[in-house]
Amino acid sequence: MSESDKISPGEMEELREAFEKIDTNSNGFICDAELSDLFKEVNLTMPGFKIRELIQKLDRDQDNQINFVEFTSICQDLKNDHVAQGFRKAINKKEGLLAFGGTSEISSVGTQHSFSEEERYAFANWINSALEKDPDCKHVLPINPSTDALFRAVGDGILLCKMINLSVPDTIDERTINKKKLSPFTTQENLNLALNSASAIGCHVVNIGAQDLKEGKPHLVLGLLWQIIKIGLFADIELSRNEVLAALLREGEELEELLKLSPEELLLRWANFHLSKAGLPAINNLSSDVKDSRAYYHLLQQIAPDGSKEGVARIQIDMSGLNEREDLRRAECMLVQADRLGCRQFVTPGDVVSGNPKLNLAFVANLFNKFPALEKPENQDFHLASETREERTFRNWMNSLGVNPYVNHIYGDLLDALVILQLFERSGVPVDWDHRVNMPPYSKLGANMKKLENCNYAVEVGSSAGFSLVGIAGADLKDGNETLTLALVWQLMRRYTLNLLENLGDGEAAGDELIVNWVNKTLAEAGKTSSIHNFKDKEISTSIPVLELIDALQPDSVNFDLVKRGSLSEEDKLDNAKYAVSMARKIGTRVYALPEDLVEVNPKMVMTVFACLMGRGMKRA
Repeated sequence: MSESDKISPGEMEELREAFEKIDTNSNGFICDAELSDLFKEVNLTMPGFKIRELIQKLDRDQDNQINFVEFTSICQDLKNDHVAQGFRKAINKKEGLLAFGGTSEISSVGTQHSFSEEERYAFANWINSALEKDPDCKHVLPINPSTDALFRAVGDGILLCKMINLSVPDTIDERTINKKKLSPFTTQENLNLALNSASAIGCHVVNIGAQDLKEGKPHLVLGLLWQIIKIGLFADIELSRNEVLAALLREGEELEELLKLSPEELLLRWANFHLSKAGLPAINNLSSDVKDSRAYYHLLQQIAPDGSKEGVARIQIDMSGLNEREDLRRAECMLVQADRLGCRQFVTPGDVVSGNPKLNLAFVANLFNKFPALEKPENQDFHLASETREERTFRNWMNSLGVNPYVNHIYGDLLDALVILQLFERSGVPVDWDHRVNMPPYSKLGANMKKLENCNYAVEVGSSAGFSLVGIAGADLKDGNETLTLALVWQLMRRYTLNLLENLGDGEAAGDELIVNWVNKTLAEAGKTSSIHNFKDKEISTSIPVLELIDALQPDSVNFDLVKRGSLSEEDKLDNAKYAVSMARKIGTRVYALPEDLVEVNPKMVMTVFACLMGRGMKRA
């Protein structure tokens, strides 16, 4: 055996894990029944005689079963053996990872990426169900979940745009989606629209390009789809938007503690709330602790409609499947019951038994969204303020830059300043991570002091970089002072946006006057009639200056038959604004502002729109 053919210690450990997953009775051998179950699980059903033939082909000591030594030898010889290649395919499906060669903007030629076949299967089925009645998706639906059809289906951008609107309604103005007689150019526009809109709702798409999606690169397609789907699934798992979650308050707990929880943490608490009602111990996660399906069975029993609500029929959960001895068969019986609730999506029995954390999370989120089975505590009025439009815009902007941790609550998740410091760095301001920043986990006794030190350092960094931080102290960030935290975040967003312009130009400091002058010059040179005096100009409320600027940057891109002019109602203005924001994204501009910002002429957000369009114009030049 050549040196390159030898199995490394790391590979040996992976083979050991794969072997143990197939060896369901843990006796140290793979028998014909286990191999048959393996192929059934991955939809490669084989008759018994074929299974026996395969065992004979791979069984080196002729004892009618495969031991671990034989298993490793088989995996070494996979290159030239057709039967063994089929065996490898089944093993890879069992593990959920398939390797393929590909490149992206951040990888070198020949880099190997892996993707989860379980995710491909789950997402394809979810999309089939969600968009089955959409006439614009008939050319790609239904998607065969067992093939690579999903990766091809996203290639023209239409399906992605539809999924974004499904997760966050009205993000994309349907009038801007190219749907008929697509060309490479109009396909590119759709993909630009999808990517920029995904960024606007908080997806991290920095390393994903339109060409990657056109080529259907599996790991990038699945990564983007998961972000879009997750945002939709988590939309109502937020206390300020769904007050029944207050039922999850524990004795002696303040509401603020519940507000700090992420959607993932809320889902786990929700599941344990119902398990407690069933007299069961709590689970610690949605992976290894649900592998035997027992927690799921009792959760389904607790949330199933009992017929007490008018117009909602009772659904009796059949618990007999709990008596199944094998985890896989028990999981299948459990999912039959979930299907009776219309909630079988995202997981297969294999996903449950393997403890796939991502798909189990999606499964539980779907259960919550359809059957929360919670009642808001009586005689309590929480007066919870919903997230403002500005807060949502800032939060989505942060998340689109890939900050860690993910920002669910703009104030609570910024208390230790780690996200703020990351935003400084992304805005071109250096941060001394090694010597000045305290990283989690923090000790219980010193946590508050460590977080305050980070916040003080953030103020110090901002002050040194020329940010206006008069009256803002580290304690204000640590305490989640809304007004002062937003003031800093706005300056970060502004600095980030203007830095993009300076990087495209000759290093000239970008500011409001420079942007306004460029807008008016570009409009005049294109023969447009509109102009703006500043970012408070009331004419901006019609969105016509924005639309004419878009058309100046990409001639004939705007269908002015759709643009309302003259004396406009608020509805007319909003209609124009929706079209303008989506058109800006369609021509390749990453706009975070919302249509309402244009209608209300919010000068902060208006500035970012024109600055981003200026960046688009400078790239073209």
